[in-house]
Amino acid sequence: MRKFAFALVALMAVALTLSAKSDKNQVVATWTTAIQKVEPHNLAPAPYLAGNSLRQIVEVSFGGKEVSLKLSNEYNTEETEIVGVELARALSKGGNAEIDESTVTALTFGGKKGVTMKPGEVIVSDPVKFRLTPRMDVAITIHFGKVSQKDVTGHPGSRTSSYIAKGNTNDFSGAVETAHWYYINSLLVKAGKGYGAIAAIGNSITDGRGTTTNGQDRWTDVLSERLLKNKKTKKLSVLNLGLGGNCVLRGGLGPTANSRYDRDVLNQEGVKYAIVFEGVNDLGGSRDGVATANSLIESYKVMIRKAHEKGIKIYGGTIMPFKGNGYYNESREKGRQMVNEWIRTSGEFDGVIDFDAATRDAEQPDRLNPDFLFENDWLHPNADGYRTMGEAIDLKMFYEK
Repeated sequence: MRKFAFALVALMAVALTLSAKSDKNQVVATWTTAIQKVEPHNLAPAPYLAGNSLRQIVEVSFGGKEVSLKLSNEYNTEETEIVGVELARALSKGGNAEIDESTVTALTFGGKKGVTMKPGEVIVSDPVKFRLTPRMDVAITIHFGKVSQKDVTGHPGSRTSSYIAKGNTNDFSGAVETAHWYYINSLLVKAGKGYGAIAAIGNSITDGRGTTTNGQDRWTDVLSERLLKNKKTKKLSVLNLGLGGNCVLRGGLGPTANSRYDRDVLNQEGVKYAIVFEGVNDLGGSRDGVATANSLIESYKVMIRKAHEKGIKIYGGTIMPFKGNGYYNESREKGRQMVNEWIRTSGEFDGVIDFDAATRDAEQPDRLNPDFLFENDWLHPNADGYRTMGEAIDLKMFYEK
């Protein structure tokens, strides 16, 4: 009996040692974006990408000392040839293409400077030493060879300027500016014990329509800043997986939330928590708000089950009001109320983020607070509204027990 007990203790010690090593070497995404097939009007402008250099700026969550870059060719039907890639500290949040030259770090792929991505392929660079600090703006410069100008993988709603310069160059003084991201997918960090990610799947209100271009002031940015200032949550990144015009069930822009949930949430590196804040576009195009609400709830249940199977805590965001927008009618409003009531009271989600309560008009709760209006569309909040959303989230939901 004593021998058995001793053996059991020894096995537990080995398991704990392996777990500690695993925690020490785990890879966690500090930044990511949801990718889709780029629509024709959002493709790179002249001089285009083929044979040229593209500098894209992203703002990360937490920092680290060893990073790698994930690139995606998922929606391309042709190969994408990359001649080289460098990381550097950007000197702006996207307002210009300037970098700190002393921080330029070349990436490799299987030990080589260049790589050709096959159609549908996702690749990750070799890990490289790079001093990444919390909320750092990182410039990712890609030098292209042959690139399709028809089928392109990217993220149209970057809310951040990218810069295209002619030729294989690091001189972006005369670069063409465009507010889209192409091919970049995630920045990954070798993180220690306790680090993890919060994956937020959503539509344009998560993507940030109504925020300040090059302001990095989406509600997910506000949440990230708050988490980093809190001793109990400073090891968590916030991954914005919003897509403009996205739906949960069918239609909309980009792959539906149902179809991309596994890729964007469950299989993201290091995810500990998920936030589901999506459904307004489904309701806005619905013929029967109640039927759509019931379908949304069934989809949420599947997302919750899948998250729990992977040990991920999952929180539901209530759908914000949209009276005054063309989406609105009584049937769709009834559906919104049904969804929100279920999110608040069913107990199916591990917690609730009540974006509806945070942003609605106190006197007319079926419409947005007029102080938060963006372009008077009565659907998207402005920068003040996004800050209110980010500040409405209870950080205790992300405390480790």
